[in-house]
Amino acid sequence: MPKSKRLLEMMMTVNRKRKFTVKELAEEFGVSGRTILRDLQELSELGVPLYSEVGPHGGYHVLKERILPPIAFTEEEAVAIFFAIHALRHHSSLPFETESSSALSKFYQFMPPDIRDRIDQMKHRVDFVTPKRQAGSPYLSTLLDAAIQQKVLLITYESRGQQSNREIQPIGIYTKNGFWYSPAYCYQHKDFRVFRCDRIHSAVHSASKPMDLRDVHLENRWVQTVEDQDTVFLFAELTKEGVQACEAELWLASMLHVRQDGSGWLEGSVVRKDVLFFAKFMIGLGKEVKVQRSPEILDGIKAYLAELMDVYSN
Repeated sequence: MPKSKRLLEMMMTVNRKRKFTVKELAEEFGVSGRTILRDLQELSELGVPLYSEVGPHGGYHVLKERILPPIAFTEEEAVAIFFAIHALRHHSSLPFETESSSALSKFYQFMPPDIRDRIDQMKHRVDFVTPKRQAGSPYLSTLLDAAIQQKVLLITYESRGQQSNREIQPIGIYTKNGFWYSPAYCYQHKDFRVFRCDRIHSAVHSASKPMDLRDVHLENRWVQTVEDQDTVFLFAELTKEGVQACEAELWLASMLHVRQDGSGWLEGSVVRKDVLFFAKFMIGLGKEVKVQRSPEILDGIKAYLAELMDVYSN
């Protein structure tokens, strides 16, 4: 086997094994132990994070930050990945902020000069506009890991100027208009809540037993949480512009229906305690929406508009 091919396969092997001995690799690749030692030295110089332990139970280990084997990208694929990461630069916080910056640097550094020139020109002609927020969200990775690993977190959360301790079990994180949000089950309220991540001042793992929320995620979270709750019916006709506005709202995905001409409608159940929220949202859509057969939502719209009239009449 050519040395270059052996090194590539060895890189994939040690990433998979995580712990191994020189003897094991020598037998697997059919070479001497001395050759394996030289190969491991070369892998280490290439950046594979290896360390060795002596003794009867010793051997080689791969550190937690494993590296992937080389992947061949076309020019267009490399540029696409560069701009996928570049698009996140307006966010003050990212789940993998350091890693994103490192990956972007590597992509740019190892590209041929002509491709770097092309990227430099494109950076001034392509943008992904997101409002730049000053408030940071330092616990995005903690929230995401808890969602993936089904863990409960004890957080300090600020709401309406007051801080309180909550136990939550996140189901994910998402960004909208420059802010990060984490839908999570709140053990204090025994219900799902959406937490703005920049208002979380601390987050540590809790010893509480987690719920089984493996089947609850960002795509179905809003459907899951209205079950077995006091709800009201919503039906609203939408213009094309109204459909486009609703398509930008993750929480409306299960209720939004679109016709071939681009118009559509909203139909579904709304938790009663959220009626005022929906009423305000419908007011924000203006003439692009017409609420029908939903008396509770219509009453909420009229009541809030009456409050606004009182404010501006005085």
